[in-house]
Amino acid sequence: MKTVTVKGVKGFRDVLPDEAEQRCRIRDAAIGVLERYGYREIELPMLEKVELFSRSVGATSDIVEKEMYAFDDRDGAVVALRPEGTASVVRAYLEAGMSRSTPIARLYYHGPMFRRERPQKGRFRQFTQVGAELLGRDDPESDAEAICMVADMFAAAGIDGIRIEINSLGDAACRPAHRDALVAFARDRIDELCKDCRNRLDRNPLRLLDCKQEACSRAMADAPVMLDFLCEACNAHHARVLELLSNVGVEVVPNPRMVRGLDYYCRTAFEIVAPGLGAQDAVGGGGRYDGLVAELGGPDMAGVGFALGIERMQLAAGQQPAAAGATQILVAPLGDDAAAPALELARRLRLAGCTVELGQSGRKLKAQLKRADKEGVRHVIIIGEEELATGKATVRDLVSRQDHAGCFALADPTEAIVSELERHAAAAGG
Repeated sequence: MKTVTVKGVKGFRDVLPDEAEQRCRIRDAAIGVLERYGYREIELPMLEKVELFSRSVGATSDIVEKEMYAFDDRDGAVVALRPEGTASVVRAYLEAGMSRSTPIARLYYHGPMFRRERPQKGRFRQFTQVGAELLGRDDPESDAEAICMVADMFAAAGIDGIRIEINSLGDAACRPAHRDALVAFARDRIDELCKDCRNRLDRNPLRLLDCKQEACSRAMADAPVMLDFLCEACNAHHARVLELLSNVGVEVVPNPRMVRGLDYYCRTAFEIVAPGLGAQDAVGGGGRYDGLVAELGGPDMAGVGFALGIERMQLAAGQQPAAAGATQILVAPLGDDAAAPALELARRLRLAGCTVELGQSGRKLKAQLKRADKEGVRHVIIIGEEELATGKATVRDLVSRQDHAGCFALADPTEAIVSELERHAAAAGG
């Protein structure tokens, strides 16, 4: 009977070492910026009650209606793999009593999110985000700082050419008038709209501005936009955000047709776009969500935040050279007697911060050298019968193709061994 290979689930993928290394560099660069801005990490569970997202993201949003991985737990609760991080941060903030103990909180998170959408370039059903939330401040300076932070994160990750688009979504005082005007405009063109947009018309009409169907884009091209309906307070808030960003030299591009896919946003909304990624060119986004804390049972408290997709950032970054790591060494034992001394030396070098691979004592030197060459190792420390007899190692430099016999004793201090390897590398021109 033929054995069938078990393949991975569609939309869920393996991240192999070279790609994982680049992802880690991007993530760590982003986290470094977040911590310099005073944000502290919060670790969130991957499983939450469905109610959390239906109340925050919106029961009529595509995420809740179509994309969420939800199922019944054994105790009768309906739970879901988290599709986004903001609602979980707010839930944790309230559950831990931080709205009383730390009303102004700067929190960041990173990790996998889950949405059952159509897999495409840079978009998967399990994807990774790094995000930040500032809770307890409603001033435009907070919005401007969040956008500055985003710009700094992309710069730190070495990603050029991004565009930050910005809009205002108004608030409860001015949105109803825009909603009514938008619905009236769309009803006059209802025959031109796709099935999804017809369903959204009464439940979530803002999403009509965001539809990617060509026919809908044409039909809604001249639809009324929120900027024309902003109340005095929202208009002043938006103007101040733009002024602050201009003063610090962070360039943003107004996009009056931008909406966010989540119901909790108000006033400032922004997206980060990386041209060249095709139709789905958004790399991340965020904005203000002043009513979310109250919606989830907390006090009337403001918030602003964003999330960036690591996979999308990686696509925008393109192929980057591998970062220079610690000293690359292979300790090659030749025979059983060399195994223990080789293990001991490898461990000492690792404790000193070197990257070390320990070879197999049962393999011939030629095979171990071949593997070291393939892995980009520079120094091979050979421990065979002669080296055990003299107590001194032989080092082969795979760049200069030179052997250095007896250049250090196996019992030498680790710092002296590392210095000797570096000296030989420098003498060989690198």
